[in-house]
Amino acid sequence: MDALIIKGTNETPNITFDKDANKFEITGKSLPEDVKEFYNPVLRWLKAYADNPNPKTVLKVKMEYFNTASSKMLLEVLELLDGMYSAGKDVEVEWHYMEDDEDMHDAGNDYADMLELPFKMISYQHISK
Repeated sequence: MDALIIKGTNETPNITFDKDANKFEITGKSLPEDVKEFYNPVLRWLKAYADNPNPKTVLKVKMEYFNTASSKMLLEVLELLDGMYSAGKDVEVEWHYMEDDEDMHDAGNDYADMLELPFKMISYQHISK
């Protein structure tokens, strides 16, 4: 299965879904103009992956910001993983948030409350350059 690598911009997140490397990450900002057009390839890839997933799948989400339309698409991504988990697969989400970002912390908790999927909430400090 080919990896899905989408390089992020100021308005779209970096997405790395690589079955062979066992690396699943969504990072950055998400406010694309056409949210469905951006996320549909991600959803298609995940649906194909769900047919034959790795023994363990850990999705790392480290978002700085996402708009309402993106939050709905992220939920669809998480629901696909939740379906895998419900089917007995070993799946979890690592939700990374900056320690002073209450909105991103709350968003992670909201998703965790909506799904059966295990969530690890991981705070980090901003490192100044």
